[in-house]
Amino acid sequence: MSLPSTTVRVIDAPGRLPGFPQRDTIFIANLLAMFFGNEEETRVLSEEVGEVDSYGGRLIPIIDLLFGEGGNLLVLERVPDPDLCGYFGEVLGLSLPDLEILPHRDYLEINRLSGTVQHPFLDCLSSHGAKWIDGFVTDDTLAALAKLVGKKTVSTGEGSRHGNNKRMLHEFLVSKGLPVVEAQLAANPREVRPALEHLKKCGFSAAVIKSAIGASGIGLAKVDSLDDYGDIENEIPDHFFYEGACIVQGWLQPGEQGVIRMRSPSIQLFLDDDSVTQYDLTEQILSDASVHEGNESPPSYIGAEPELKNELLRQGGIAGKWLHSRGYRGTASVDFLVAERTDATEVYVCEINARVTGATYPSVLARRFIPDGAWLMRNLRFTEPLTGRQLLDSLHGSGDLYIPGQSEIGIIPVNFNFGPDGLVNKGQFLCLAHTTSGSHKLLEIAELDLPCEPDRD
Repeated sequence: MSLPSTTVRVIDAPGRLPGFPQRDTIFIANLLAMFFGNEEETRVLSEEVGEVDSYGGRLIPIIDLLFGEGGNLLVLERVPDPDLCGYFGEVLGLSLPDLEILPHRDYLEINRLSGTVQHPFLDCLSSHGAKWIDGFVTDDTLAALAKLVGKKTVSTGEGSRHGNNKRMLHEFLVSKGLPVVEAQLAANPREVRPALEHLKKCGFSAAVIKSAIGASGIGLAKVDSLDDYGDIENEIPDHFFYEGACIVQGWLQPGEQGVIRMRSPSIQLFLDDDSVTQYDLTEQILSDASVHEGNESPPSYIGAEPELKNELLRQGGIAGKWLHSRGYRGTASVDFLVAERTDATEVYVCEINARVTGATYPSVLARRFIPDGAWLMRNLRFTEPLTGRQLLDSLHGSGDLYIPGQSEIGIIPVNFNFGPDGLVNKGQFLCLAHTTSGSHKLLEIAELDLPCEPDRD
């Protein structure tokens, strides 16, 4: 049961990990479950990201930090790299959870089970000592699974679904009088055109169409020109309306409406039963299509702009309390747009991601090892696929690998993504340094030492 938002404390502690509760938990790390049954968005995510079944490995080093060391079980879609796990435990000295493997097809099958059906995986979960169950989201499948094995979900299903709903958040922001970029709702594809016409009259030259629930650019379509958007009614896919009306919103960009520069900061949150902790302030690294490609912390500009930092924390606290009131518990992020204009700087809450996000795992690890330092997380894809051992040896031999006690800075390979050949085709790499520019320099050096593609993935 969620507490009234007025009783919830907001704790501002950027750079410091919150006191995560001692809660032994089974975590189902299925990235394809993030869209609450929207199968078409799931398919698009899989095609966009690639090697999606090995993304859950990012959670191996942080599960025992999030839920208290010992007694946790992490369920992955494929076997992780054993040498990388050895690095986490033997070199970084991290406690690691128990591991089980459940492919996505079997995860979907569980949703069709009844309490009378036997399944070996259910026996495994039932017999595990953890009392709680969690995942990227608490969807119907996770809720059914928890009921079948006699566990409690960390978040309510409604809290998880509503907490990720951009339209509900937008309506809340409007009700509180917080700044919002001009937007219209479209209940179906036919209503998109008049919404775009309205935005053009408001002075926008481009717009974005957002499904109520999406992630990593999935469920988001940019309209580059409001002078010519073709047969827009037939171009917006039906899956955009899976959760009801879409948001059709003006696109802020330099050179228009007095905007000089746009930024994309994000605050990392942790919600427990009676508080919302804002424990890190990051900058999102986005592609031209607004697909998330990485994060850095702290944003390079934030130290010189204390008023901006305070406003981000103020609005983040309001948004975090709303998320708490929905019934969501766990890690989350509040993403912002910051428009620097000729006469003022405007801060807009863009969306909430009520889950373990692409910034959660680097932030938790970085604040574990270098609380007041800087970090950068990027994906690197390799021109020559390697084994995990080869990658670790290469980083170690060149002096790039982070080893506690031996160096204050370095690179932590957080996860390896495998191709059909069983080799590492891509990975997520966390650069720890004293300054933001220092973390970027580490990445540049690593790219010279590893067989990387010219463009970061």
